[in-house]
Amino acid sequence: MTRQRALVYIHVAAVLFGLTGVFGEVIQASAALITLGRAVFAVLSLMAFSRLQRKRLFSALTPAQLFTLIISGGLLAVHWVTFFISVKTGGIAIATLGFASFPAFITLFEGLLFREKVRAAEWAIIGLVTAGLILVTPSFDLANAGTVGLAWGLLSGLAFALLAVSNRHSAVGLDAMQIACGQNIVVVLAMLPFAAGQLPQLAAIDLFWIALLGVFCTGLSHYLFVSSLAKLNARSAGVVIALEPVYAIAFAWLLFAQEPGLRMLAGAALIILAIVWSGLRKPHPETMLV
Repeated sequence: MTRQRALVYIHVAAVLFGLTGVFGEVIQASAALITLGRAVFAVLSLMAFSRLQRKRLFSALTPAQLFTLIISGGLLAVHWVTFFISVKTGGIAIATLGFASFPAFITLFEGLLFREKVRAAEWAIIGLVTAGLILVTPSFDLANAGTVGLAWGLLSGLAFALLAVSNRHSAVGLDAMQIACGQNIVVVLAMLPFAAGQLPQLAAIDLFWIALLGVFCTGLSHYLFVSSLAKLNARSAGVVIALEPVYAIAFAWLLFAQEPGLRMLAGAALIILAIVWSGLRKPHPETMLV
């Protein structure tokens, strides 16, 4: 693979990540059912992509690795469910920007859980995210749907931060494709009790959208992301992936007329700056997957 192809791969992955909220908007199903379907199709597509790479996707796991996958898979399920609730409550842009708060949560968790010193620059990143979220908040009133949607988005970002910290410190001996497949299998098992009863009411068109979400925005995007790292360092990849909120806001504007105001654009700029800065300081690929 050439560097140019790797750059194409990573940009396509960022666009696909940005499309996640679009599917959450158009699919007429509960967040639990969307999450279940997404995980099923993600597992199938990851298995297919691993065959293309001639990689062994399944191997014997140590008890510690199995425990890690169960915990991280549960966190992934919470992250997706809360994200789709946020999309349906507050809109695509609000949900994506709320989720994009995760670098601030990661910094706090690493300081609290692993006693890593939080430096001045990292406090500045937290400050940028906080200021951006204040600007993005439509109203400081829980009767406002946008504010409630942002709260769900923040919960999604918190769950993703815990997932990223878990991956970074515990997923030893497994590559990114194995981790992704294992986590998605856990998501399927976790969501079945909540969503299986809704399957008979799922419309064919919604099943089609869920399949696209699972195959393209999860399986393919992960494959492209991991493949691009063969030629790109994690810093370069992280800066490109930081464009995800930009794509999400653009899609919401173009497809659903969810036009961002100046406050939202200013808040988005601060949050994106924080993501880029965080990625340049701590380039860990596992924190960049949506």
